Amino acid sequence: MLQQLNEKTARPSPDSVRPHRRVTRDRASAVFLSVVLVTFLAASSAPTPLYHDYQTHWHLTSGAITLVYGVYCLSVLVSLLTVGALSDHVGRRPVIWGALALEVLSMLVFLRAGGMPSLVLARTLQGLATGAATSSLGAALLDVTKRGGALFVSVAPLVGMASGTLGASLLLVLFPDRSHSVYAVLLVTMTVQVIGLLFVPEPGFRRPGALRSLRPRVRAPHSSRRALLLTAPVFVAVWALGGFYLSLGPDLIQRVTGSPVSNGLIVSLLTACAVPAVLLTRRLAAERTSLGGSLLLASGVAVTLAAVHVDSGAVLYVGTAIAGLGFGPAFQGGVRLVTATARPAERAGLMAAVYTITYLAMCVPVLGAGVLVGHYGLVRSAQLFGLLVIVLSLVPLAGLGKSGHPRKPSTE
Repeated sequence: MLQQLNEKTARPSPDSVRPHRRVTRDRASAVFLSVVLVTFLAASSAPTPLYHDYQTHWHLTSGAITLVYGVYCLSVLVSLLTVGALSDHVGRRPVIWGALALEVLSMLVFLRAGGMPSLVLARTLQGLATGAATSSLGAALLDVTKRGGALFVSVAPLVGMASGTLGASLLLVLFPDRSHSVYAVLLVTMTVQVIGLLFVPEPGFRRPGALRSLRPRVRAPHSSRRALLLTAPVFVAVWALGGFYLSLGPDLIQRVTGSPVSNGLIVSLLTACAVPAVLLTRRLAAERTSLGGSLLLASGVAVTLAAVHVDSGAVLYVGTAIAGLGFGPAFQGGVRLVTATARPAERAGLMAAVYTITYLAMCVPVLGAGVLVGHYGLVRSAQLFGLLVIVLSLVPLAGLGKSGHPRKPSTE
């Protein structure tokens, strides 16, 4: 009898095994979904190092390049405002599958691109796919791991931007005649991910109102609105800077450094510094993380503007690194503040609202800078743009200065 009792106590019960399996499954799902999100954002930044080639072979101006980039951002916004909350109603996986299919099509158009029209078409398809993917993948990550979801959502865009620009830059150096093969690599990767998604359990759920959710609007639950208003200037500053680096950055960087390879490396440096900064600050209070990141971001941009003024590549790299150290924590802290009180059924809509702000920031200021370039030149336009980023980075000081933290969002 004693032996039977020992066997019963030694044998794990089904109830104790299931939670362990669920945790393991959720971790595997989180890793896979993060990789998919990184792939989408790597694809979005991959054309950046190739813009100089496009300009040379197709005789495009800097204004044309900002137009191509603007079309991409506007397409993302259209997608976010229409299908951004769709996965809250039909489930996460169907929307992610649709986004992957559309992104695969855009890669095929990139591979066959022969001029400005095909480049615009490819960027439009890519923008529509990215908008649908970012909101549904961000919500799915919060579904499977709420605590780590905000971290994954913050890190994935940074890793994606870095890997896309760095990968394309390396191919440009190693295989200058086949630099566009980066699109083929992404095409194969996404095809594999379409199959891999079959093995990921649906993290969301279905509820009525799918057609009604397609009506264009920004959805932010009442409990998250104050935090969203407080962090919006930070989101704008962070991603306006990212948008500048991804569009007009190559022209400015090549003017200062004289090296086409720097086009991708400088963007990779910005995001490579951001990722470890995010990891190091993930356990700090969200408001302190966001505020500290904003101050570093403003300081880095100031150093970068000084580098452009004195025409120093070394100082430019230092300024970019400092900005990168603030770039990640500023965004991560803001995401943590905004998503802290959101319910599961509100997550995709809320993430769509966050990404709507970020892509507006990546689009509108850059298009404005493109117009300024024609009137004031690239250097003067970069200086004005940098000053705008610095001011926006410091705006949250007014909201945090008195109490040291924002008022807790309402839970009504």
